[in-house]
Amino acid sequence: MSRRNLILIAACVIGLVFMGAVAWKAGVFAPADQGRGTALVGGPFQLVDQDGRPVDEKILNGKWSAVFFGFTYCPDVCPTTMQALGAAKRQLGPKGDKLQVVFITVDPERDTPAQLKTYLSNEVFPQGTIGLTGSPEQVAAAAKAYRVYYKKNGEGEGYLVDHSTAAYLMNPKGRFDRVLPFGIGPEEIARQISEAMR
Repeated sequence: MSRRNLILIAACVIGLVFMGAVAWKAGVFAPADQGRGTALVGGPFQLVDQDGRPVDEKILNGKWSAVFFGFTYCPDVCPTTMQALGAAKRQLGPKGDKLQVVFITVDPERDTPAQLKTYLSNEVFPQGTIGLTGSPEQVAAAAKAYRVYYKKNGEGEGYLVDHSTAAYLMNPKGRFDRVLPFGIGPEEIARQISEAMR
């Protein structure tokens, strides 16, 4: 191996160590009970569901939860994700009964409880999805807890909202298990959830 290649490899290793140290210092990872790093995703929130009932993070207790932040006027990512989660839940068979989907809006100005209820009634979306909204401040706090980015894009009634596209799988204790990236498809979503449930 040439000296130049060794220098490049050493530089890459030093860079990775530096980025890891910066991420640790910034609090991206926290030590878990068994000594492994667990991403700090999730936390307290105060919102209302599609029936207007106040709910908090305890809604995640007792079931596996796929938590997704989106909005009902979203033209592409949100309906695609919800359809994929619906298909994955059906593919899980009996295990699907242990999974709930939680849709948290990033557009509280338009996504009232009634609007969420109408949107989530789509038959290809996961049955029993819990839709959550609240004041702009409450939604911002929930998004911050889940490290979700969102930003209003455009003016007037037809504005869109740029936002993070992943869903988050939370275990029955309400703790983060893994990211379900956008676009992986129902089969892979079902496989990953089934693996987590073992």
